[in-house]
Amino acid sequence: MERVTGIGGIFFRAKEPPKLAAWYEQHLGIPGVPQTYEEGSWWQDEGPTVFDPFNDDNEYLARYGKPWILNFRVRDLDAMVRQLQAAGIDVKVDPEQYPNGRIASLFDPEENPIQLWQPEGTDAVRPKRK
Repeated sequence: MERVTGIGGIFFRAKEPPKLAAWYEQHLGIPGVPQTYEEGSWWQDEGPTVFDPFNDDNEYLARYGKPWILNFRVRDLDAMVRQLQAAGIDVKVDPEQYPNGRIASLFDPEENPIQLWQPEGTDAVRPKRK
């Protein structure tokens, strides 16, 4: 069976798209969409990605007030949190250490929920390919 090889893009509505794109570039290091085909796009580091549809009435997602959460992998959660807090961004670090890593939560300027995830033990959860 042919399979997809990863996420090719995340597209969503915004009140002020250029301003929001600039926020993501400045604070999370995600460059905006290239203006020409000669320019390169954002390339992600290889790593685990979770694709998990939740029940429509899921309480975990309901607390964010949106039907989705952007979850970004980071190498050093503590350093990223310090960087965001220094920029005046409210970030909440989950005090629990999960078997698959650590998580922090924040919102972008348009109140879209974001999680930052520092994976741990990713070899243990990597699926075996036939």
